Amino acid sequence: MNNKIHVPEVDQLLEAILTLQTKDECYAFFEDICTVNELLAIAQRYAVAKMLRERKTYLEISEATGASTATISRVNRSLNFGNDGYDMTFERLGIQTSEEE
Repeated sequence: MNNKIHVPEVDQLLEAILTLQTKDECYAFFEDICTVNELLAIAQRYAVAKMLRERKTYLEISEATGASTATISRVNRSLNFGNDGYDMTFERLGIQTSEEE
């Protein structure tokens, strides 16, 4: 994991996120802490990651999500060389991806 982000402020943020219990609570918190564009960008990256795991092409992903090839490439790099956070959530949510088939 990236030690640069292991700071008390991030710890506090993550602890706060872990207290959220419902989707409505998540909406309330994230609407307060993020701009609309920030939240939509995060959601877009998650959608891109799911589509990459489904073996969609960059063109298919870009057309479906509006993501740039640079964003798709960054997400792909995270999937291949990151901390497996995306895959952990896919598994916990029961999202089937081509990686598992």
